This record gives sequence, structure tokens and C-alpha cells, in this order.
Amino acid sequence: MSITINIRYTGENGNARMFAEEMERTGTADAIRAEAGNIRYEYYFPMNHPETVLLIDAWEDQNALDIHHASPMMAAIAALREKYDLHMTVERFISAEENAADEAFIRN
Repeated sequence: MSITINIRYTGENGNARMFAEEMERTGTADAIRAEAGNIRYEYYFPMNHPETVLLIDAWEDQNALDIHHASPMMAAIAALREKYDLHMTVERFISAEENAADEAFIRN
């Protein structure tokens, strides 16, 4: 059972994008990707919301996510969110068993 978290960061004057760029430039995002249990840590930029950045963050299980949340990395991320005055919305998804009925709609 994997856990995927979608975090939308919003700000003003390009701050959300600058936050994501700093996370990448400083190696913080790569350090998170290297953590045990991380499956995905990717930033996306919605075409119709220029002041928003979407982070898709996926973990193997709750234990891996708990370890990440308890790490010093979280303080660094929180400081960057403050630096760029970002607001967040969060959605959490837990993987479901594969469903053969869904396969008809998936193009590989």
C-alpha cells in the first residue's frame, strides 16, 4: 500500500516556482528522493495557475512517510515555505488494489 500526497503551493510574484527551483538547486529535493521508501518527488507547474506549483510526493508506506516527517529535512522545507510566503492545500491518496476493469481505460 503506497501513499501519494499532492501538495499545491501557492504564492505571489512567482514565489511558488522559486521555492521549487530552490528545492532542486540546493539538492534538497534529491535528498528527499534518496530517502528510504520514497517513490516519487516531482514538481509540476499548472498551465492555468501561474502562481501555483504542484508537488507529487509518494512513499512506500506510512512508516517511510513518518520517518521523513521526523527528519531535519522538514525544518528546512518549512523555512523555505516561510521564506517564499507560500500557502498549501494537501490531498492524500492510498493505493488501491489493481482492478482489471480499469485496464480497459489505460493506454500503455
